[in-house]
Amino acid sequence: MFKLWSPCAEAVLLHFYPDGGSSSCSRSVPMEKQEKGVWMYQTGEELHGTYYDYEVTVDGGTVRTADPCAKACGVNGQRSMAVDLSRTDPPGWQEDHAPARPEENIIYELHVKEFSWDPCGGFPEEYRGKYKAFTCEHTTLNGDGVHSTGCDYLKELGVTHVQIMPMYDYGSVDEAGSDEEFNWGYDPVNYNVPEGSYSLDPYHGEVRIREMKEMIKSLHRQGFRVIMDVVYNHTYSLDSWFQRTVPWYYYRTGEDGTVSNGSACGNDTANERAMCAQYILDSVLYWTEEYHIDGFRFDLMGLLDVKLMNRIRRELDDRYGKGEKILYGEPWAAGPSDMEGGARGALKENLPLLDENIGIFCDNTRNAIKGSVFDVDKTGFVNGAHGLEEDILKSVKAWVGTAELRTESPAQIITYISAHDNQTLWDKITDTVPDETIRMQINRLAAAVCMTCQGNLFFLSGEEFARTKDGLDDSYNAPVSLNRLDWSLAWENRDLVEYYQGLIALRRQLPGLCDKSPDAWKRIREGWTQEMAAGFLLDNTQEGAESRWSCLYIVYNSKDEVLDLELPEGRWEILADGCSSFKWKNPETAESKAVVEPHSVLILGARSER
Repeated sequence: MFKLWSPCAEAVLLHFYPDGGSSSCSRSVPMEKQEKGVWMYQTGEELHGTYYDYEVTVDGGTVRTADPCAKACGVNGQRSMAVDLSRTDPPGWQEDHAPARPEENIIYELHVKEFSWDPCGGFPEEYRGKYKAFTCEHTTLNGDGVHSTGCDYLKELGVTHVQIMPMYDYGSVDEAGSDEEFNWGYDPVNYNVPEGSYSLDPYHGEVRIREMKEMIKSLHRQGFRVIMDVVYNHTYSLDSWFQRTVPWYYYRTGEDGTVSNGSACGNDTANERAMCAQYILDSVLYWTEEYHIDGFRFDLMGLLDVKLMNRIRRELDDRYGKGEKILYGEPWAAGPSDMEGGARGALKENLPLLDENIGIFCDNTRNAIKGSVFDVDKTGFVNGAHGLEEDILKSVKAWVGTAELRTESPAQIITYISAHDNQTLWDKITDTVPDETIRMQINRLAAAVCMTCQGNLFFLSGEEFARTKDGLDDSYNAPVSLNRLDWSLAWENRDLVEYYQGLIALRRQLPGLCDKSPDAWKRIREGWTQEMAAGFLLDNTQEGAESRWSCLYIVYNSKDEVLDLELPEGRWEILADGCSSFKWKNPETAESKAVVEPHSVLILGARSER
């Protein structure tokens, strides 16, 4: 059965093709108009693998369009494909399920092509930059059998969730072109179809579906949950399947007819309108049901209607259990957008209107730690700025109870210091810290501050090994050679990787930091600041369970000199400092006094009740 919602159409023809490329139409059939603007064609034929498009007549003019609701397509998505989805399931797909829900989320942002492009990664050449690379287990640096890369590396690091940058069908890369072509993929064409450039065969629509399922199944088997990066706020171009089937319904315009451009991409979807909202909801549910996706990261979520976001949250909770599917996004827009009917965007200022289990990226924390992403020279606490000590303490509390951000609980906060947008953390440090000898120490301090804040922990792939893009601020279409994960660098900077690894392992033992309840911020007490330094005590007890350390004392020192500390009364164990994040394995003790080295953290734990 073929259905198309086009209430303004005067006639719709359904065209069939033998392939998804440039072949001629094999036959055409007229569709019949049903109730509520739906056009339908029903047949008993076996059409799996048959390609099609629609010819829509509106106001006497005709236009060809693919199916906005297509589940499969040909090369570059210009023709849709009829598909029996059960025939795309890899062996064991019905038994596939996500690994057990972790007590603490450690989210790692990946791009399909970046992950495996580097020849040093040890992936088979034909799989490099493809979905299939994620099915390769036990890859090593140059195949040496010693230095882990790929998924084994991520497991050793402590990652629980991989957030994969856009992997629906997007328009900015030619699927029939060179594998050297690169784009982040924030350019949706077919929302419900996997991107073909990551497939071994983009010409046959069923292949990309099967390969994405194989990727997800492999990631689940290896212990990772999978978060999909989705872009429902705009389309690749205004000349979309939406526009061709129902002109101007799916897009926002001003009173003068000007197309809204809050996305800075030439168009904004009118997702507050009923059928657009329903489309987005159905799309999200489709990815969870058919592809077993475990969560969603929403691009420019500030352009999406609060009611729609809450509706998505409710539907996912009803189907899978409260909070089982993680949901978060960017609480901002690139500019104003003409929302209708009193709709309100899912912006930071509207956080109190969002469900408690919809998270937002916290740029307050990011900027407090490392400085502005829009002004390269503007620094943060770790790289030289003065006067941010109080903001660091607010970051620790995930900004709950503060005037700047009306956060209900740490569950609403994605705590991070770098993502695909803007400079990498290492490039920001390089541009703002003239003294090369302390840059690595400053990176460690930035990581330590971030990982001792409440909230959900997120970081950019490669941040942990000082990933660089040669200072480039926006690498969305830069060569893959610049964007790729440099697996050699991951081992050259192994000391930094191990520092991140130790912090992640330690955090998992600290319920005071992992607590997502509305009262979690009350665990933080006796906070203090001085110029370029801050510290606090943290209640680390856990109701119904025994914590290894009942109280923590955490101190950050971004000064160029040693910080001498008078310790609270008691016997403290040194769990981590600027040199090692694994001291908790064999902790030294400290009483009455301690020293925090320049550009370092000191994490102390008390075993007994204070």
